[in-house]
Amino acid sequence: MTTAINETHDPSLKSWVASANTGASDFPVQNLPYAAFRRKGSQESFRPGVAIGDQIVDLAALAAAKPFEGAAAEALAACQGDSLNALMALGQAHWSALRLALSRALREGAALRATVEPLLVAQADAEYTTPARIGDYTDFYISVHHATAIGKQFRPDNPLLPNYKWVPIGYHGRASSIGVDQKFPRPVGQTRPANEGEAPQFGPCARLDYELELGIFVGTGNAQGDRIKLADADAHVFGLCILNDWSARDIQGWEYQPLGPFLSKNFASTISPWIVTMEALEPFRTQWNRGPSEPQPLPYLASDANRAKGAYDVQMEVLLATEQSRAGKQAPARLSRSNFRDAYWNVAQLITHHTVNGCNLQPGDMLGTGTLSGPQPSEAGSMLELNHGGKQPIELPWGEKRTFLQDGDQVIMRAECVKAGYPRIGFGECSGTVLPARV
Repeated sequence: MTTAINETHDPSLKSWVASANTGASDFPVQNLPYAAFRRKGSQESFRPGVAIGDQIVDLAALAAAKPFEGAAAEALAACQGDSLNALMALGQAHWSALRLALSRALREGAALRATVEPLLVAQADAEYTTPARIGDYTDFYISVHHATAIGKQFRPDNPLLPNYKWVPIGYHGRASSIGVDQKFPRPVGQTRPANEGEAPQFGPCARLDYELELGIFVGTGNAQGDRIKLADADAHVFGLCILNDWSARDIQGWEYQPLGPFLSKNFASTISPWIVTMEALEPFRTQWNRGPSEPQPLPYLASDANRAKGAYDVQMEVLLATEQSRAGKQAPARLSRSNFRDAYWNVAQLITHHTVNGCNLQPGDMLGTGTLSGPQPSEAGSMLELNHGGKQPIELPWGEKRTFLQDGDQVIMRAECVKAGYPRIGFGECSGTVLPARV
């Protein structure tokens, strides 16, 4: 079961919240993403909200007013806790019913305006937490362009390992250190000895990097032992967010063999506060395919429907602000842009592969895409690619250079969907700042 284009996607719709209609807003009435928020500096409980323009609809307060009926009322009632997990568990029919009811309540001329308007909270006055309680986190590695670029730095003649084009590569990440708008100390750990036979060095990471990714939030899960077929996978996905899965490259280079990264990845993973639902993204689905010279997926990961519209056209960008740029009131520097549609595997395939052996996914689990790089050098999703393994510093417009991230650096990631005939929808911002190490 998949969603379809419906009245909530109508490009002619406008909202009585004027800021949603400017064309510059990430959050027109056709979007309606979810977050968990409270008023900034308050002792209020975090609760679910939905974005419209520069405002947030307080869904917990709206639930108390009981404005909806049927499945929409049941879905809204699930938004009275401190996260979106209860809503996620209800499934696609309830998600769609609530989206439709909210869309109708927020459109120009809506009869429910008098009920909803007093429940708006300005986004400028809000602070956020993770939108779901993330029980488990799996990070994949689905950009063949990123995998090839990194592979060439270590294996110039054979950058991709034999399994890459057959298996969606992934590993189990750390859920507890996922957060919103993180300000975290530079990680510390062991790094490779200066000379063979010597003891490894211990101290702050010197090669701290970002990774431009998307996070995939699981909605309804599956029982242990059951698998989610490719044809059913879309119905199990609630939505997408931006993900920066920071990497301590020097720590990673010493520790990752034979079991993969550990301390180099577990210190922080930053997400955007807003989850854009898969239904909102429906107009931006696009063809997913591989060239005739590429190996085609095994049957459990392939279908005509998935090839026809398994990919999503999501344009992403990375920006960097430094202490010097902020002091000089300089705009953040754009480092790169890339697109999710260029990934080697897609969302449905990741869900299916994750569960093919009976692994049970649960509401609120998150899957990371892995670094999303494009085919051009300017579309690199990490500094390790942009700087050619640390050999070519990145020049910033205000005169500084960066090989890797320094203390005080702020990495900002943005994403948007743009298509002729439809309003632009955005994902908000994913922002994280590096603080000095605690040694």
